Amino acid sequence: MPTPYGMPIWYELITGDAAVAKAFYSGIVGWTTSEFTSTGSTMPYTIWNADGVGVGGLVEMADAPGGPTWLAYFHVADVDAKVAANTAAGGKTHMGPLDLPDVGRIALIADPQGAPLYLMTPAPAMGDQDSTSFSPTLPMRCAWNELTTLDTSTALPFYGDLLGMASTEAMSMGPLGDYRFLDVGETRIGAMMNRAAPDQPVGWSFYFRVPDVDAAAEQVRAAGGTVLMAPMDVPGGERIVVVRDPTGASIGFVSGERQ
Repeated sequence: MPTPYGMPIWYELITGDAAVAKAFYSGIVGWTTSEFTSTGSTMPYTIWNADGVGVGGLVEMADAPGGPTWLAYFHVADVDAKVAANTAAGGKTHMGPLDLPDVGRIALIADPQGAPLYLMTPAPAMGDQDSTSFSPTLPMRCAWNELTTLDTSTALPFYGDLLGMASTEAMSMGPLGDYRFLDVGETRIGAMMNRAAPDQPVGWSFYFRVPDVDAAAEQVRAAGGTVLMAPMDVPGGERIVVVRDPTGASIGFVSGERQ
């Protein structure tokens, strides 16, 4: 069965040093890598594989705007229509819409509050497959998607219209407002929150599942990365850590069993 519309179906790291990134994530998350080239494309593209299945990609780009970063691709039925809707709402288009042979139609946009994300309609051969790039429980997959935004009260209806996301539950964060949980259909994919300070960037953050975040934190330090937020327990029976990888991209890891 195809992945429902609105769900994240692919995660991509854009960085200036692919070799360092491959060693880092293979060691901590457990991914293997393979190389992929789309028909007519000469740009090298690395696939992150979990259990022999592609769950994400790696692009080497030394001068990427905004520096090294992780981005998600969200599944939509009509990329062009969603790009137009984002523009009408005050968002921007950074790339596309364009067709990638053998892959699908994509566009890189920024939502009206500035958070970047990809929209994607997979090619027919890929569209019939159920992506496991996001999974609340499977190892080596993204288990949580978190949006830091300027104002959740306007971001939530925007993502409701764009991707069908809904929030039926929230957790108070005191002066910062509510941590609004996000669902696509019956699947909880993550949450959104207001940024904590005026200089905090807006954008999506991701947490990939590893066996032990405390061990991962030590591996990060040994590999030349930086622990930005020490391992901590979070509601629901899990434990998280937020780090900066050795190439400069921020990423989160999660372990434990979600209740």
